[in-house]
Amino acid sequence: MRAVLVTEFGGTPVLADVEDPAPAPHGVVVAVEATGVCRSDWHAWQGHDDDVTLPHVPGHELAGTVVAVGADVRNWSVGRRVTTPFVTACGVCPECAAGAQQVCRNQTQPGFTGWGSFAELVALDHADVNLVALPEGFAASTAAALGCRVATAFRAVTDVAAVKPGEFVAVHGAGGVGLSAVAIAAAAGARVVAVDPSEAARDLALAFGAEHAVATDVVETVRELTRGGAHVSIDAVGLPVTCENSVRSLRRRGRHVQVGLLPAAAGRPAVPMDLVIAHELQVLGSHGMAAHDYPRLLDLVGSGRFPLADLVTRELPLEAGPRALAEVADATTAGITVLRP
Repeated sequence: MRAVLVTEFGGTPVLADVEDPAPAPHGVVVAVEATGVCRSDWHAWQGHDDDVTLPHVPGHELAGTVVAVGADVRNWSVGRRVTTPFVTACGVCPECAAGAQQVCRNQTQPGFTGWGSFAELVALDHADVNLVALPEGFAASTAAALGCRVATAFRAVTDVAAVKPGEFVAVHGAGGVGLSAVAIAAAAGARVVAVDPSEAARDLALAFGAEHAVATDVVETVRELTRGGAHVSIDAVGLPVTCENSVRSLRRRGRHVQVGLLPAAAGRPAVPMDLVIAHELQVLGSHGMAAHDYPRLLDLVGSGRFPLADLVTRELPLEAGPRALAEVADATTAGITVLRP
C-alpha cells in the first residue's frame, strides 16, 4: 500500500510503498477513504510523543470501509463503512468497564502507538469496542473529522464543561477542535467568544456561531465581552500562553477545560493557582470520546444544528500529506484539511 512515511523526526516525510497491515484477532483493517490532518499528527511527526517510534505513519482521524476482519471479531464484517475514536480501548480494564474508554489504561492509538491512517489501509484494535458505523450517505471527508477534533470538542463542551444555555464560553484557538467547540457551544445556547490570531479562522468562528472573535489583548477583551469573565474557557490549542489566557479569562467559579495537548517541548504553562484557589476555579482535562457516545454526536449532526460539513475546507490527495503536515504549525489554512487516499 501507499503511505506517508516519517523516517526522521522533523524531517521531510515521503510517500512510500509499504507492507499491507493484517488484522489482529480482535481487530480489523480499514481501507481509508479520508483522514484528517490534525495538530496531534504534527506533534507525532516532530517527536513530541514518546509512543511514536520510527519509521512511522501518522494519522488518527479516519473514515473508511472494513476490508479484513480478525477471527475474534463478532460485530463487524467486510464492507461496513466505519469511523473510530483516536483512542482504541481494550474494553476490559476498570476504566472501560465504567464506560470511560477514552482514558483506557491499555489503549492503543493509530498514528501514535502504531501506524496510522495517512495510508491506503490502517489496522484498528478491539473492533467490537471501538468501531462506529457511519449512517448511509455520510460523506467520508466529514466523517473523518469525527474521530478526534469534533468528538473531542463535543465531549469537552457537553460533558466535561457541561455548558448551559446563556453561559459565556471562550474558545482559545479556532482550528478544527476550536471551531467544533464554537459550533457545539453555540448549538447548546451558549454565548461564544472565539480567540485566534488568524483573520480567516476568526471569520469562520463567527460563521459557526461565535458572537465575538478576538485576536489581541485576549484576557482583558474576553473579560470585558463576557461581563467579568467566561463561565467556561477552553484551550483548544495547547500552548503555554493559550492555557494561561484561558484560565485568566474566567469569572469566579468558572471552568477551564484543557483540550490542547501541551507537550513538554513547547514549555510548561504558568497556571495561576492563586486565582484557581481564590476564585474557586475548576481546571479540567478532556481526552477524546468513547465509541458508545457517538450516537449523541451523530444526532446533533443530523439535526442540522452543527454544520459539520462546513468544517472541512480543503481536501487533498495522499501525496500532499507531507506538505499538509508542515503547514499545521503555521496555521496557514482555516478549518480542517482532509487527505483522500
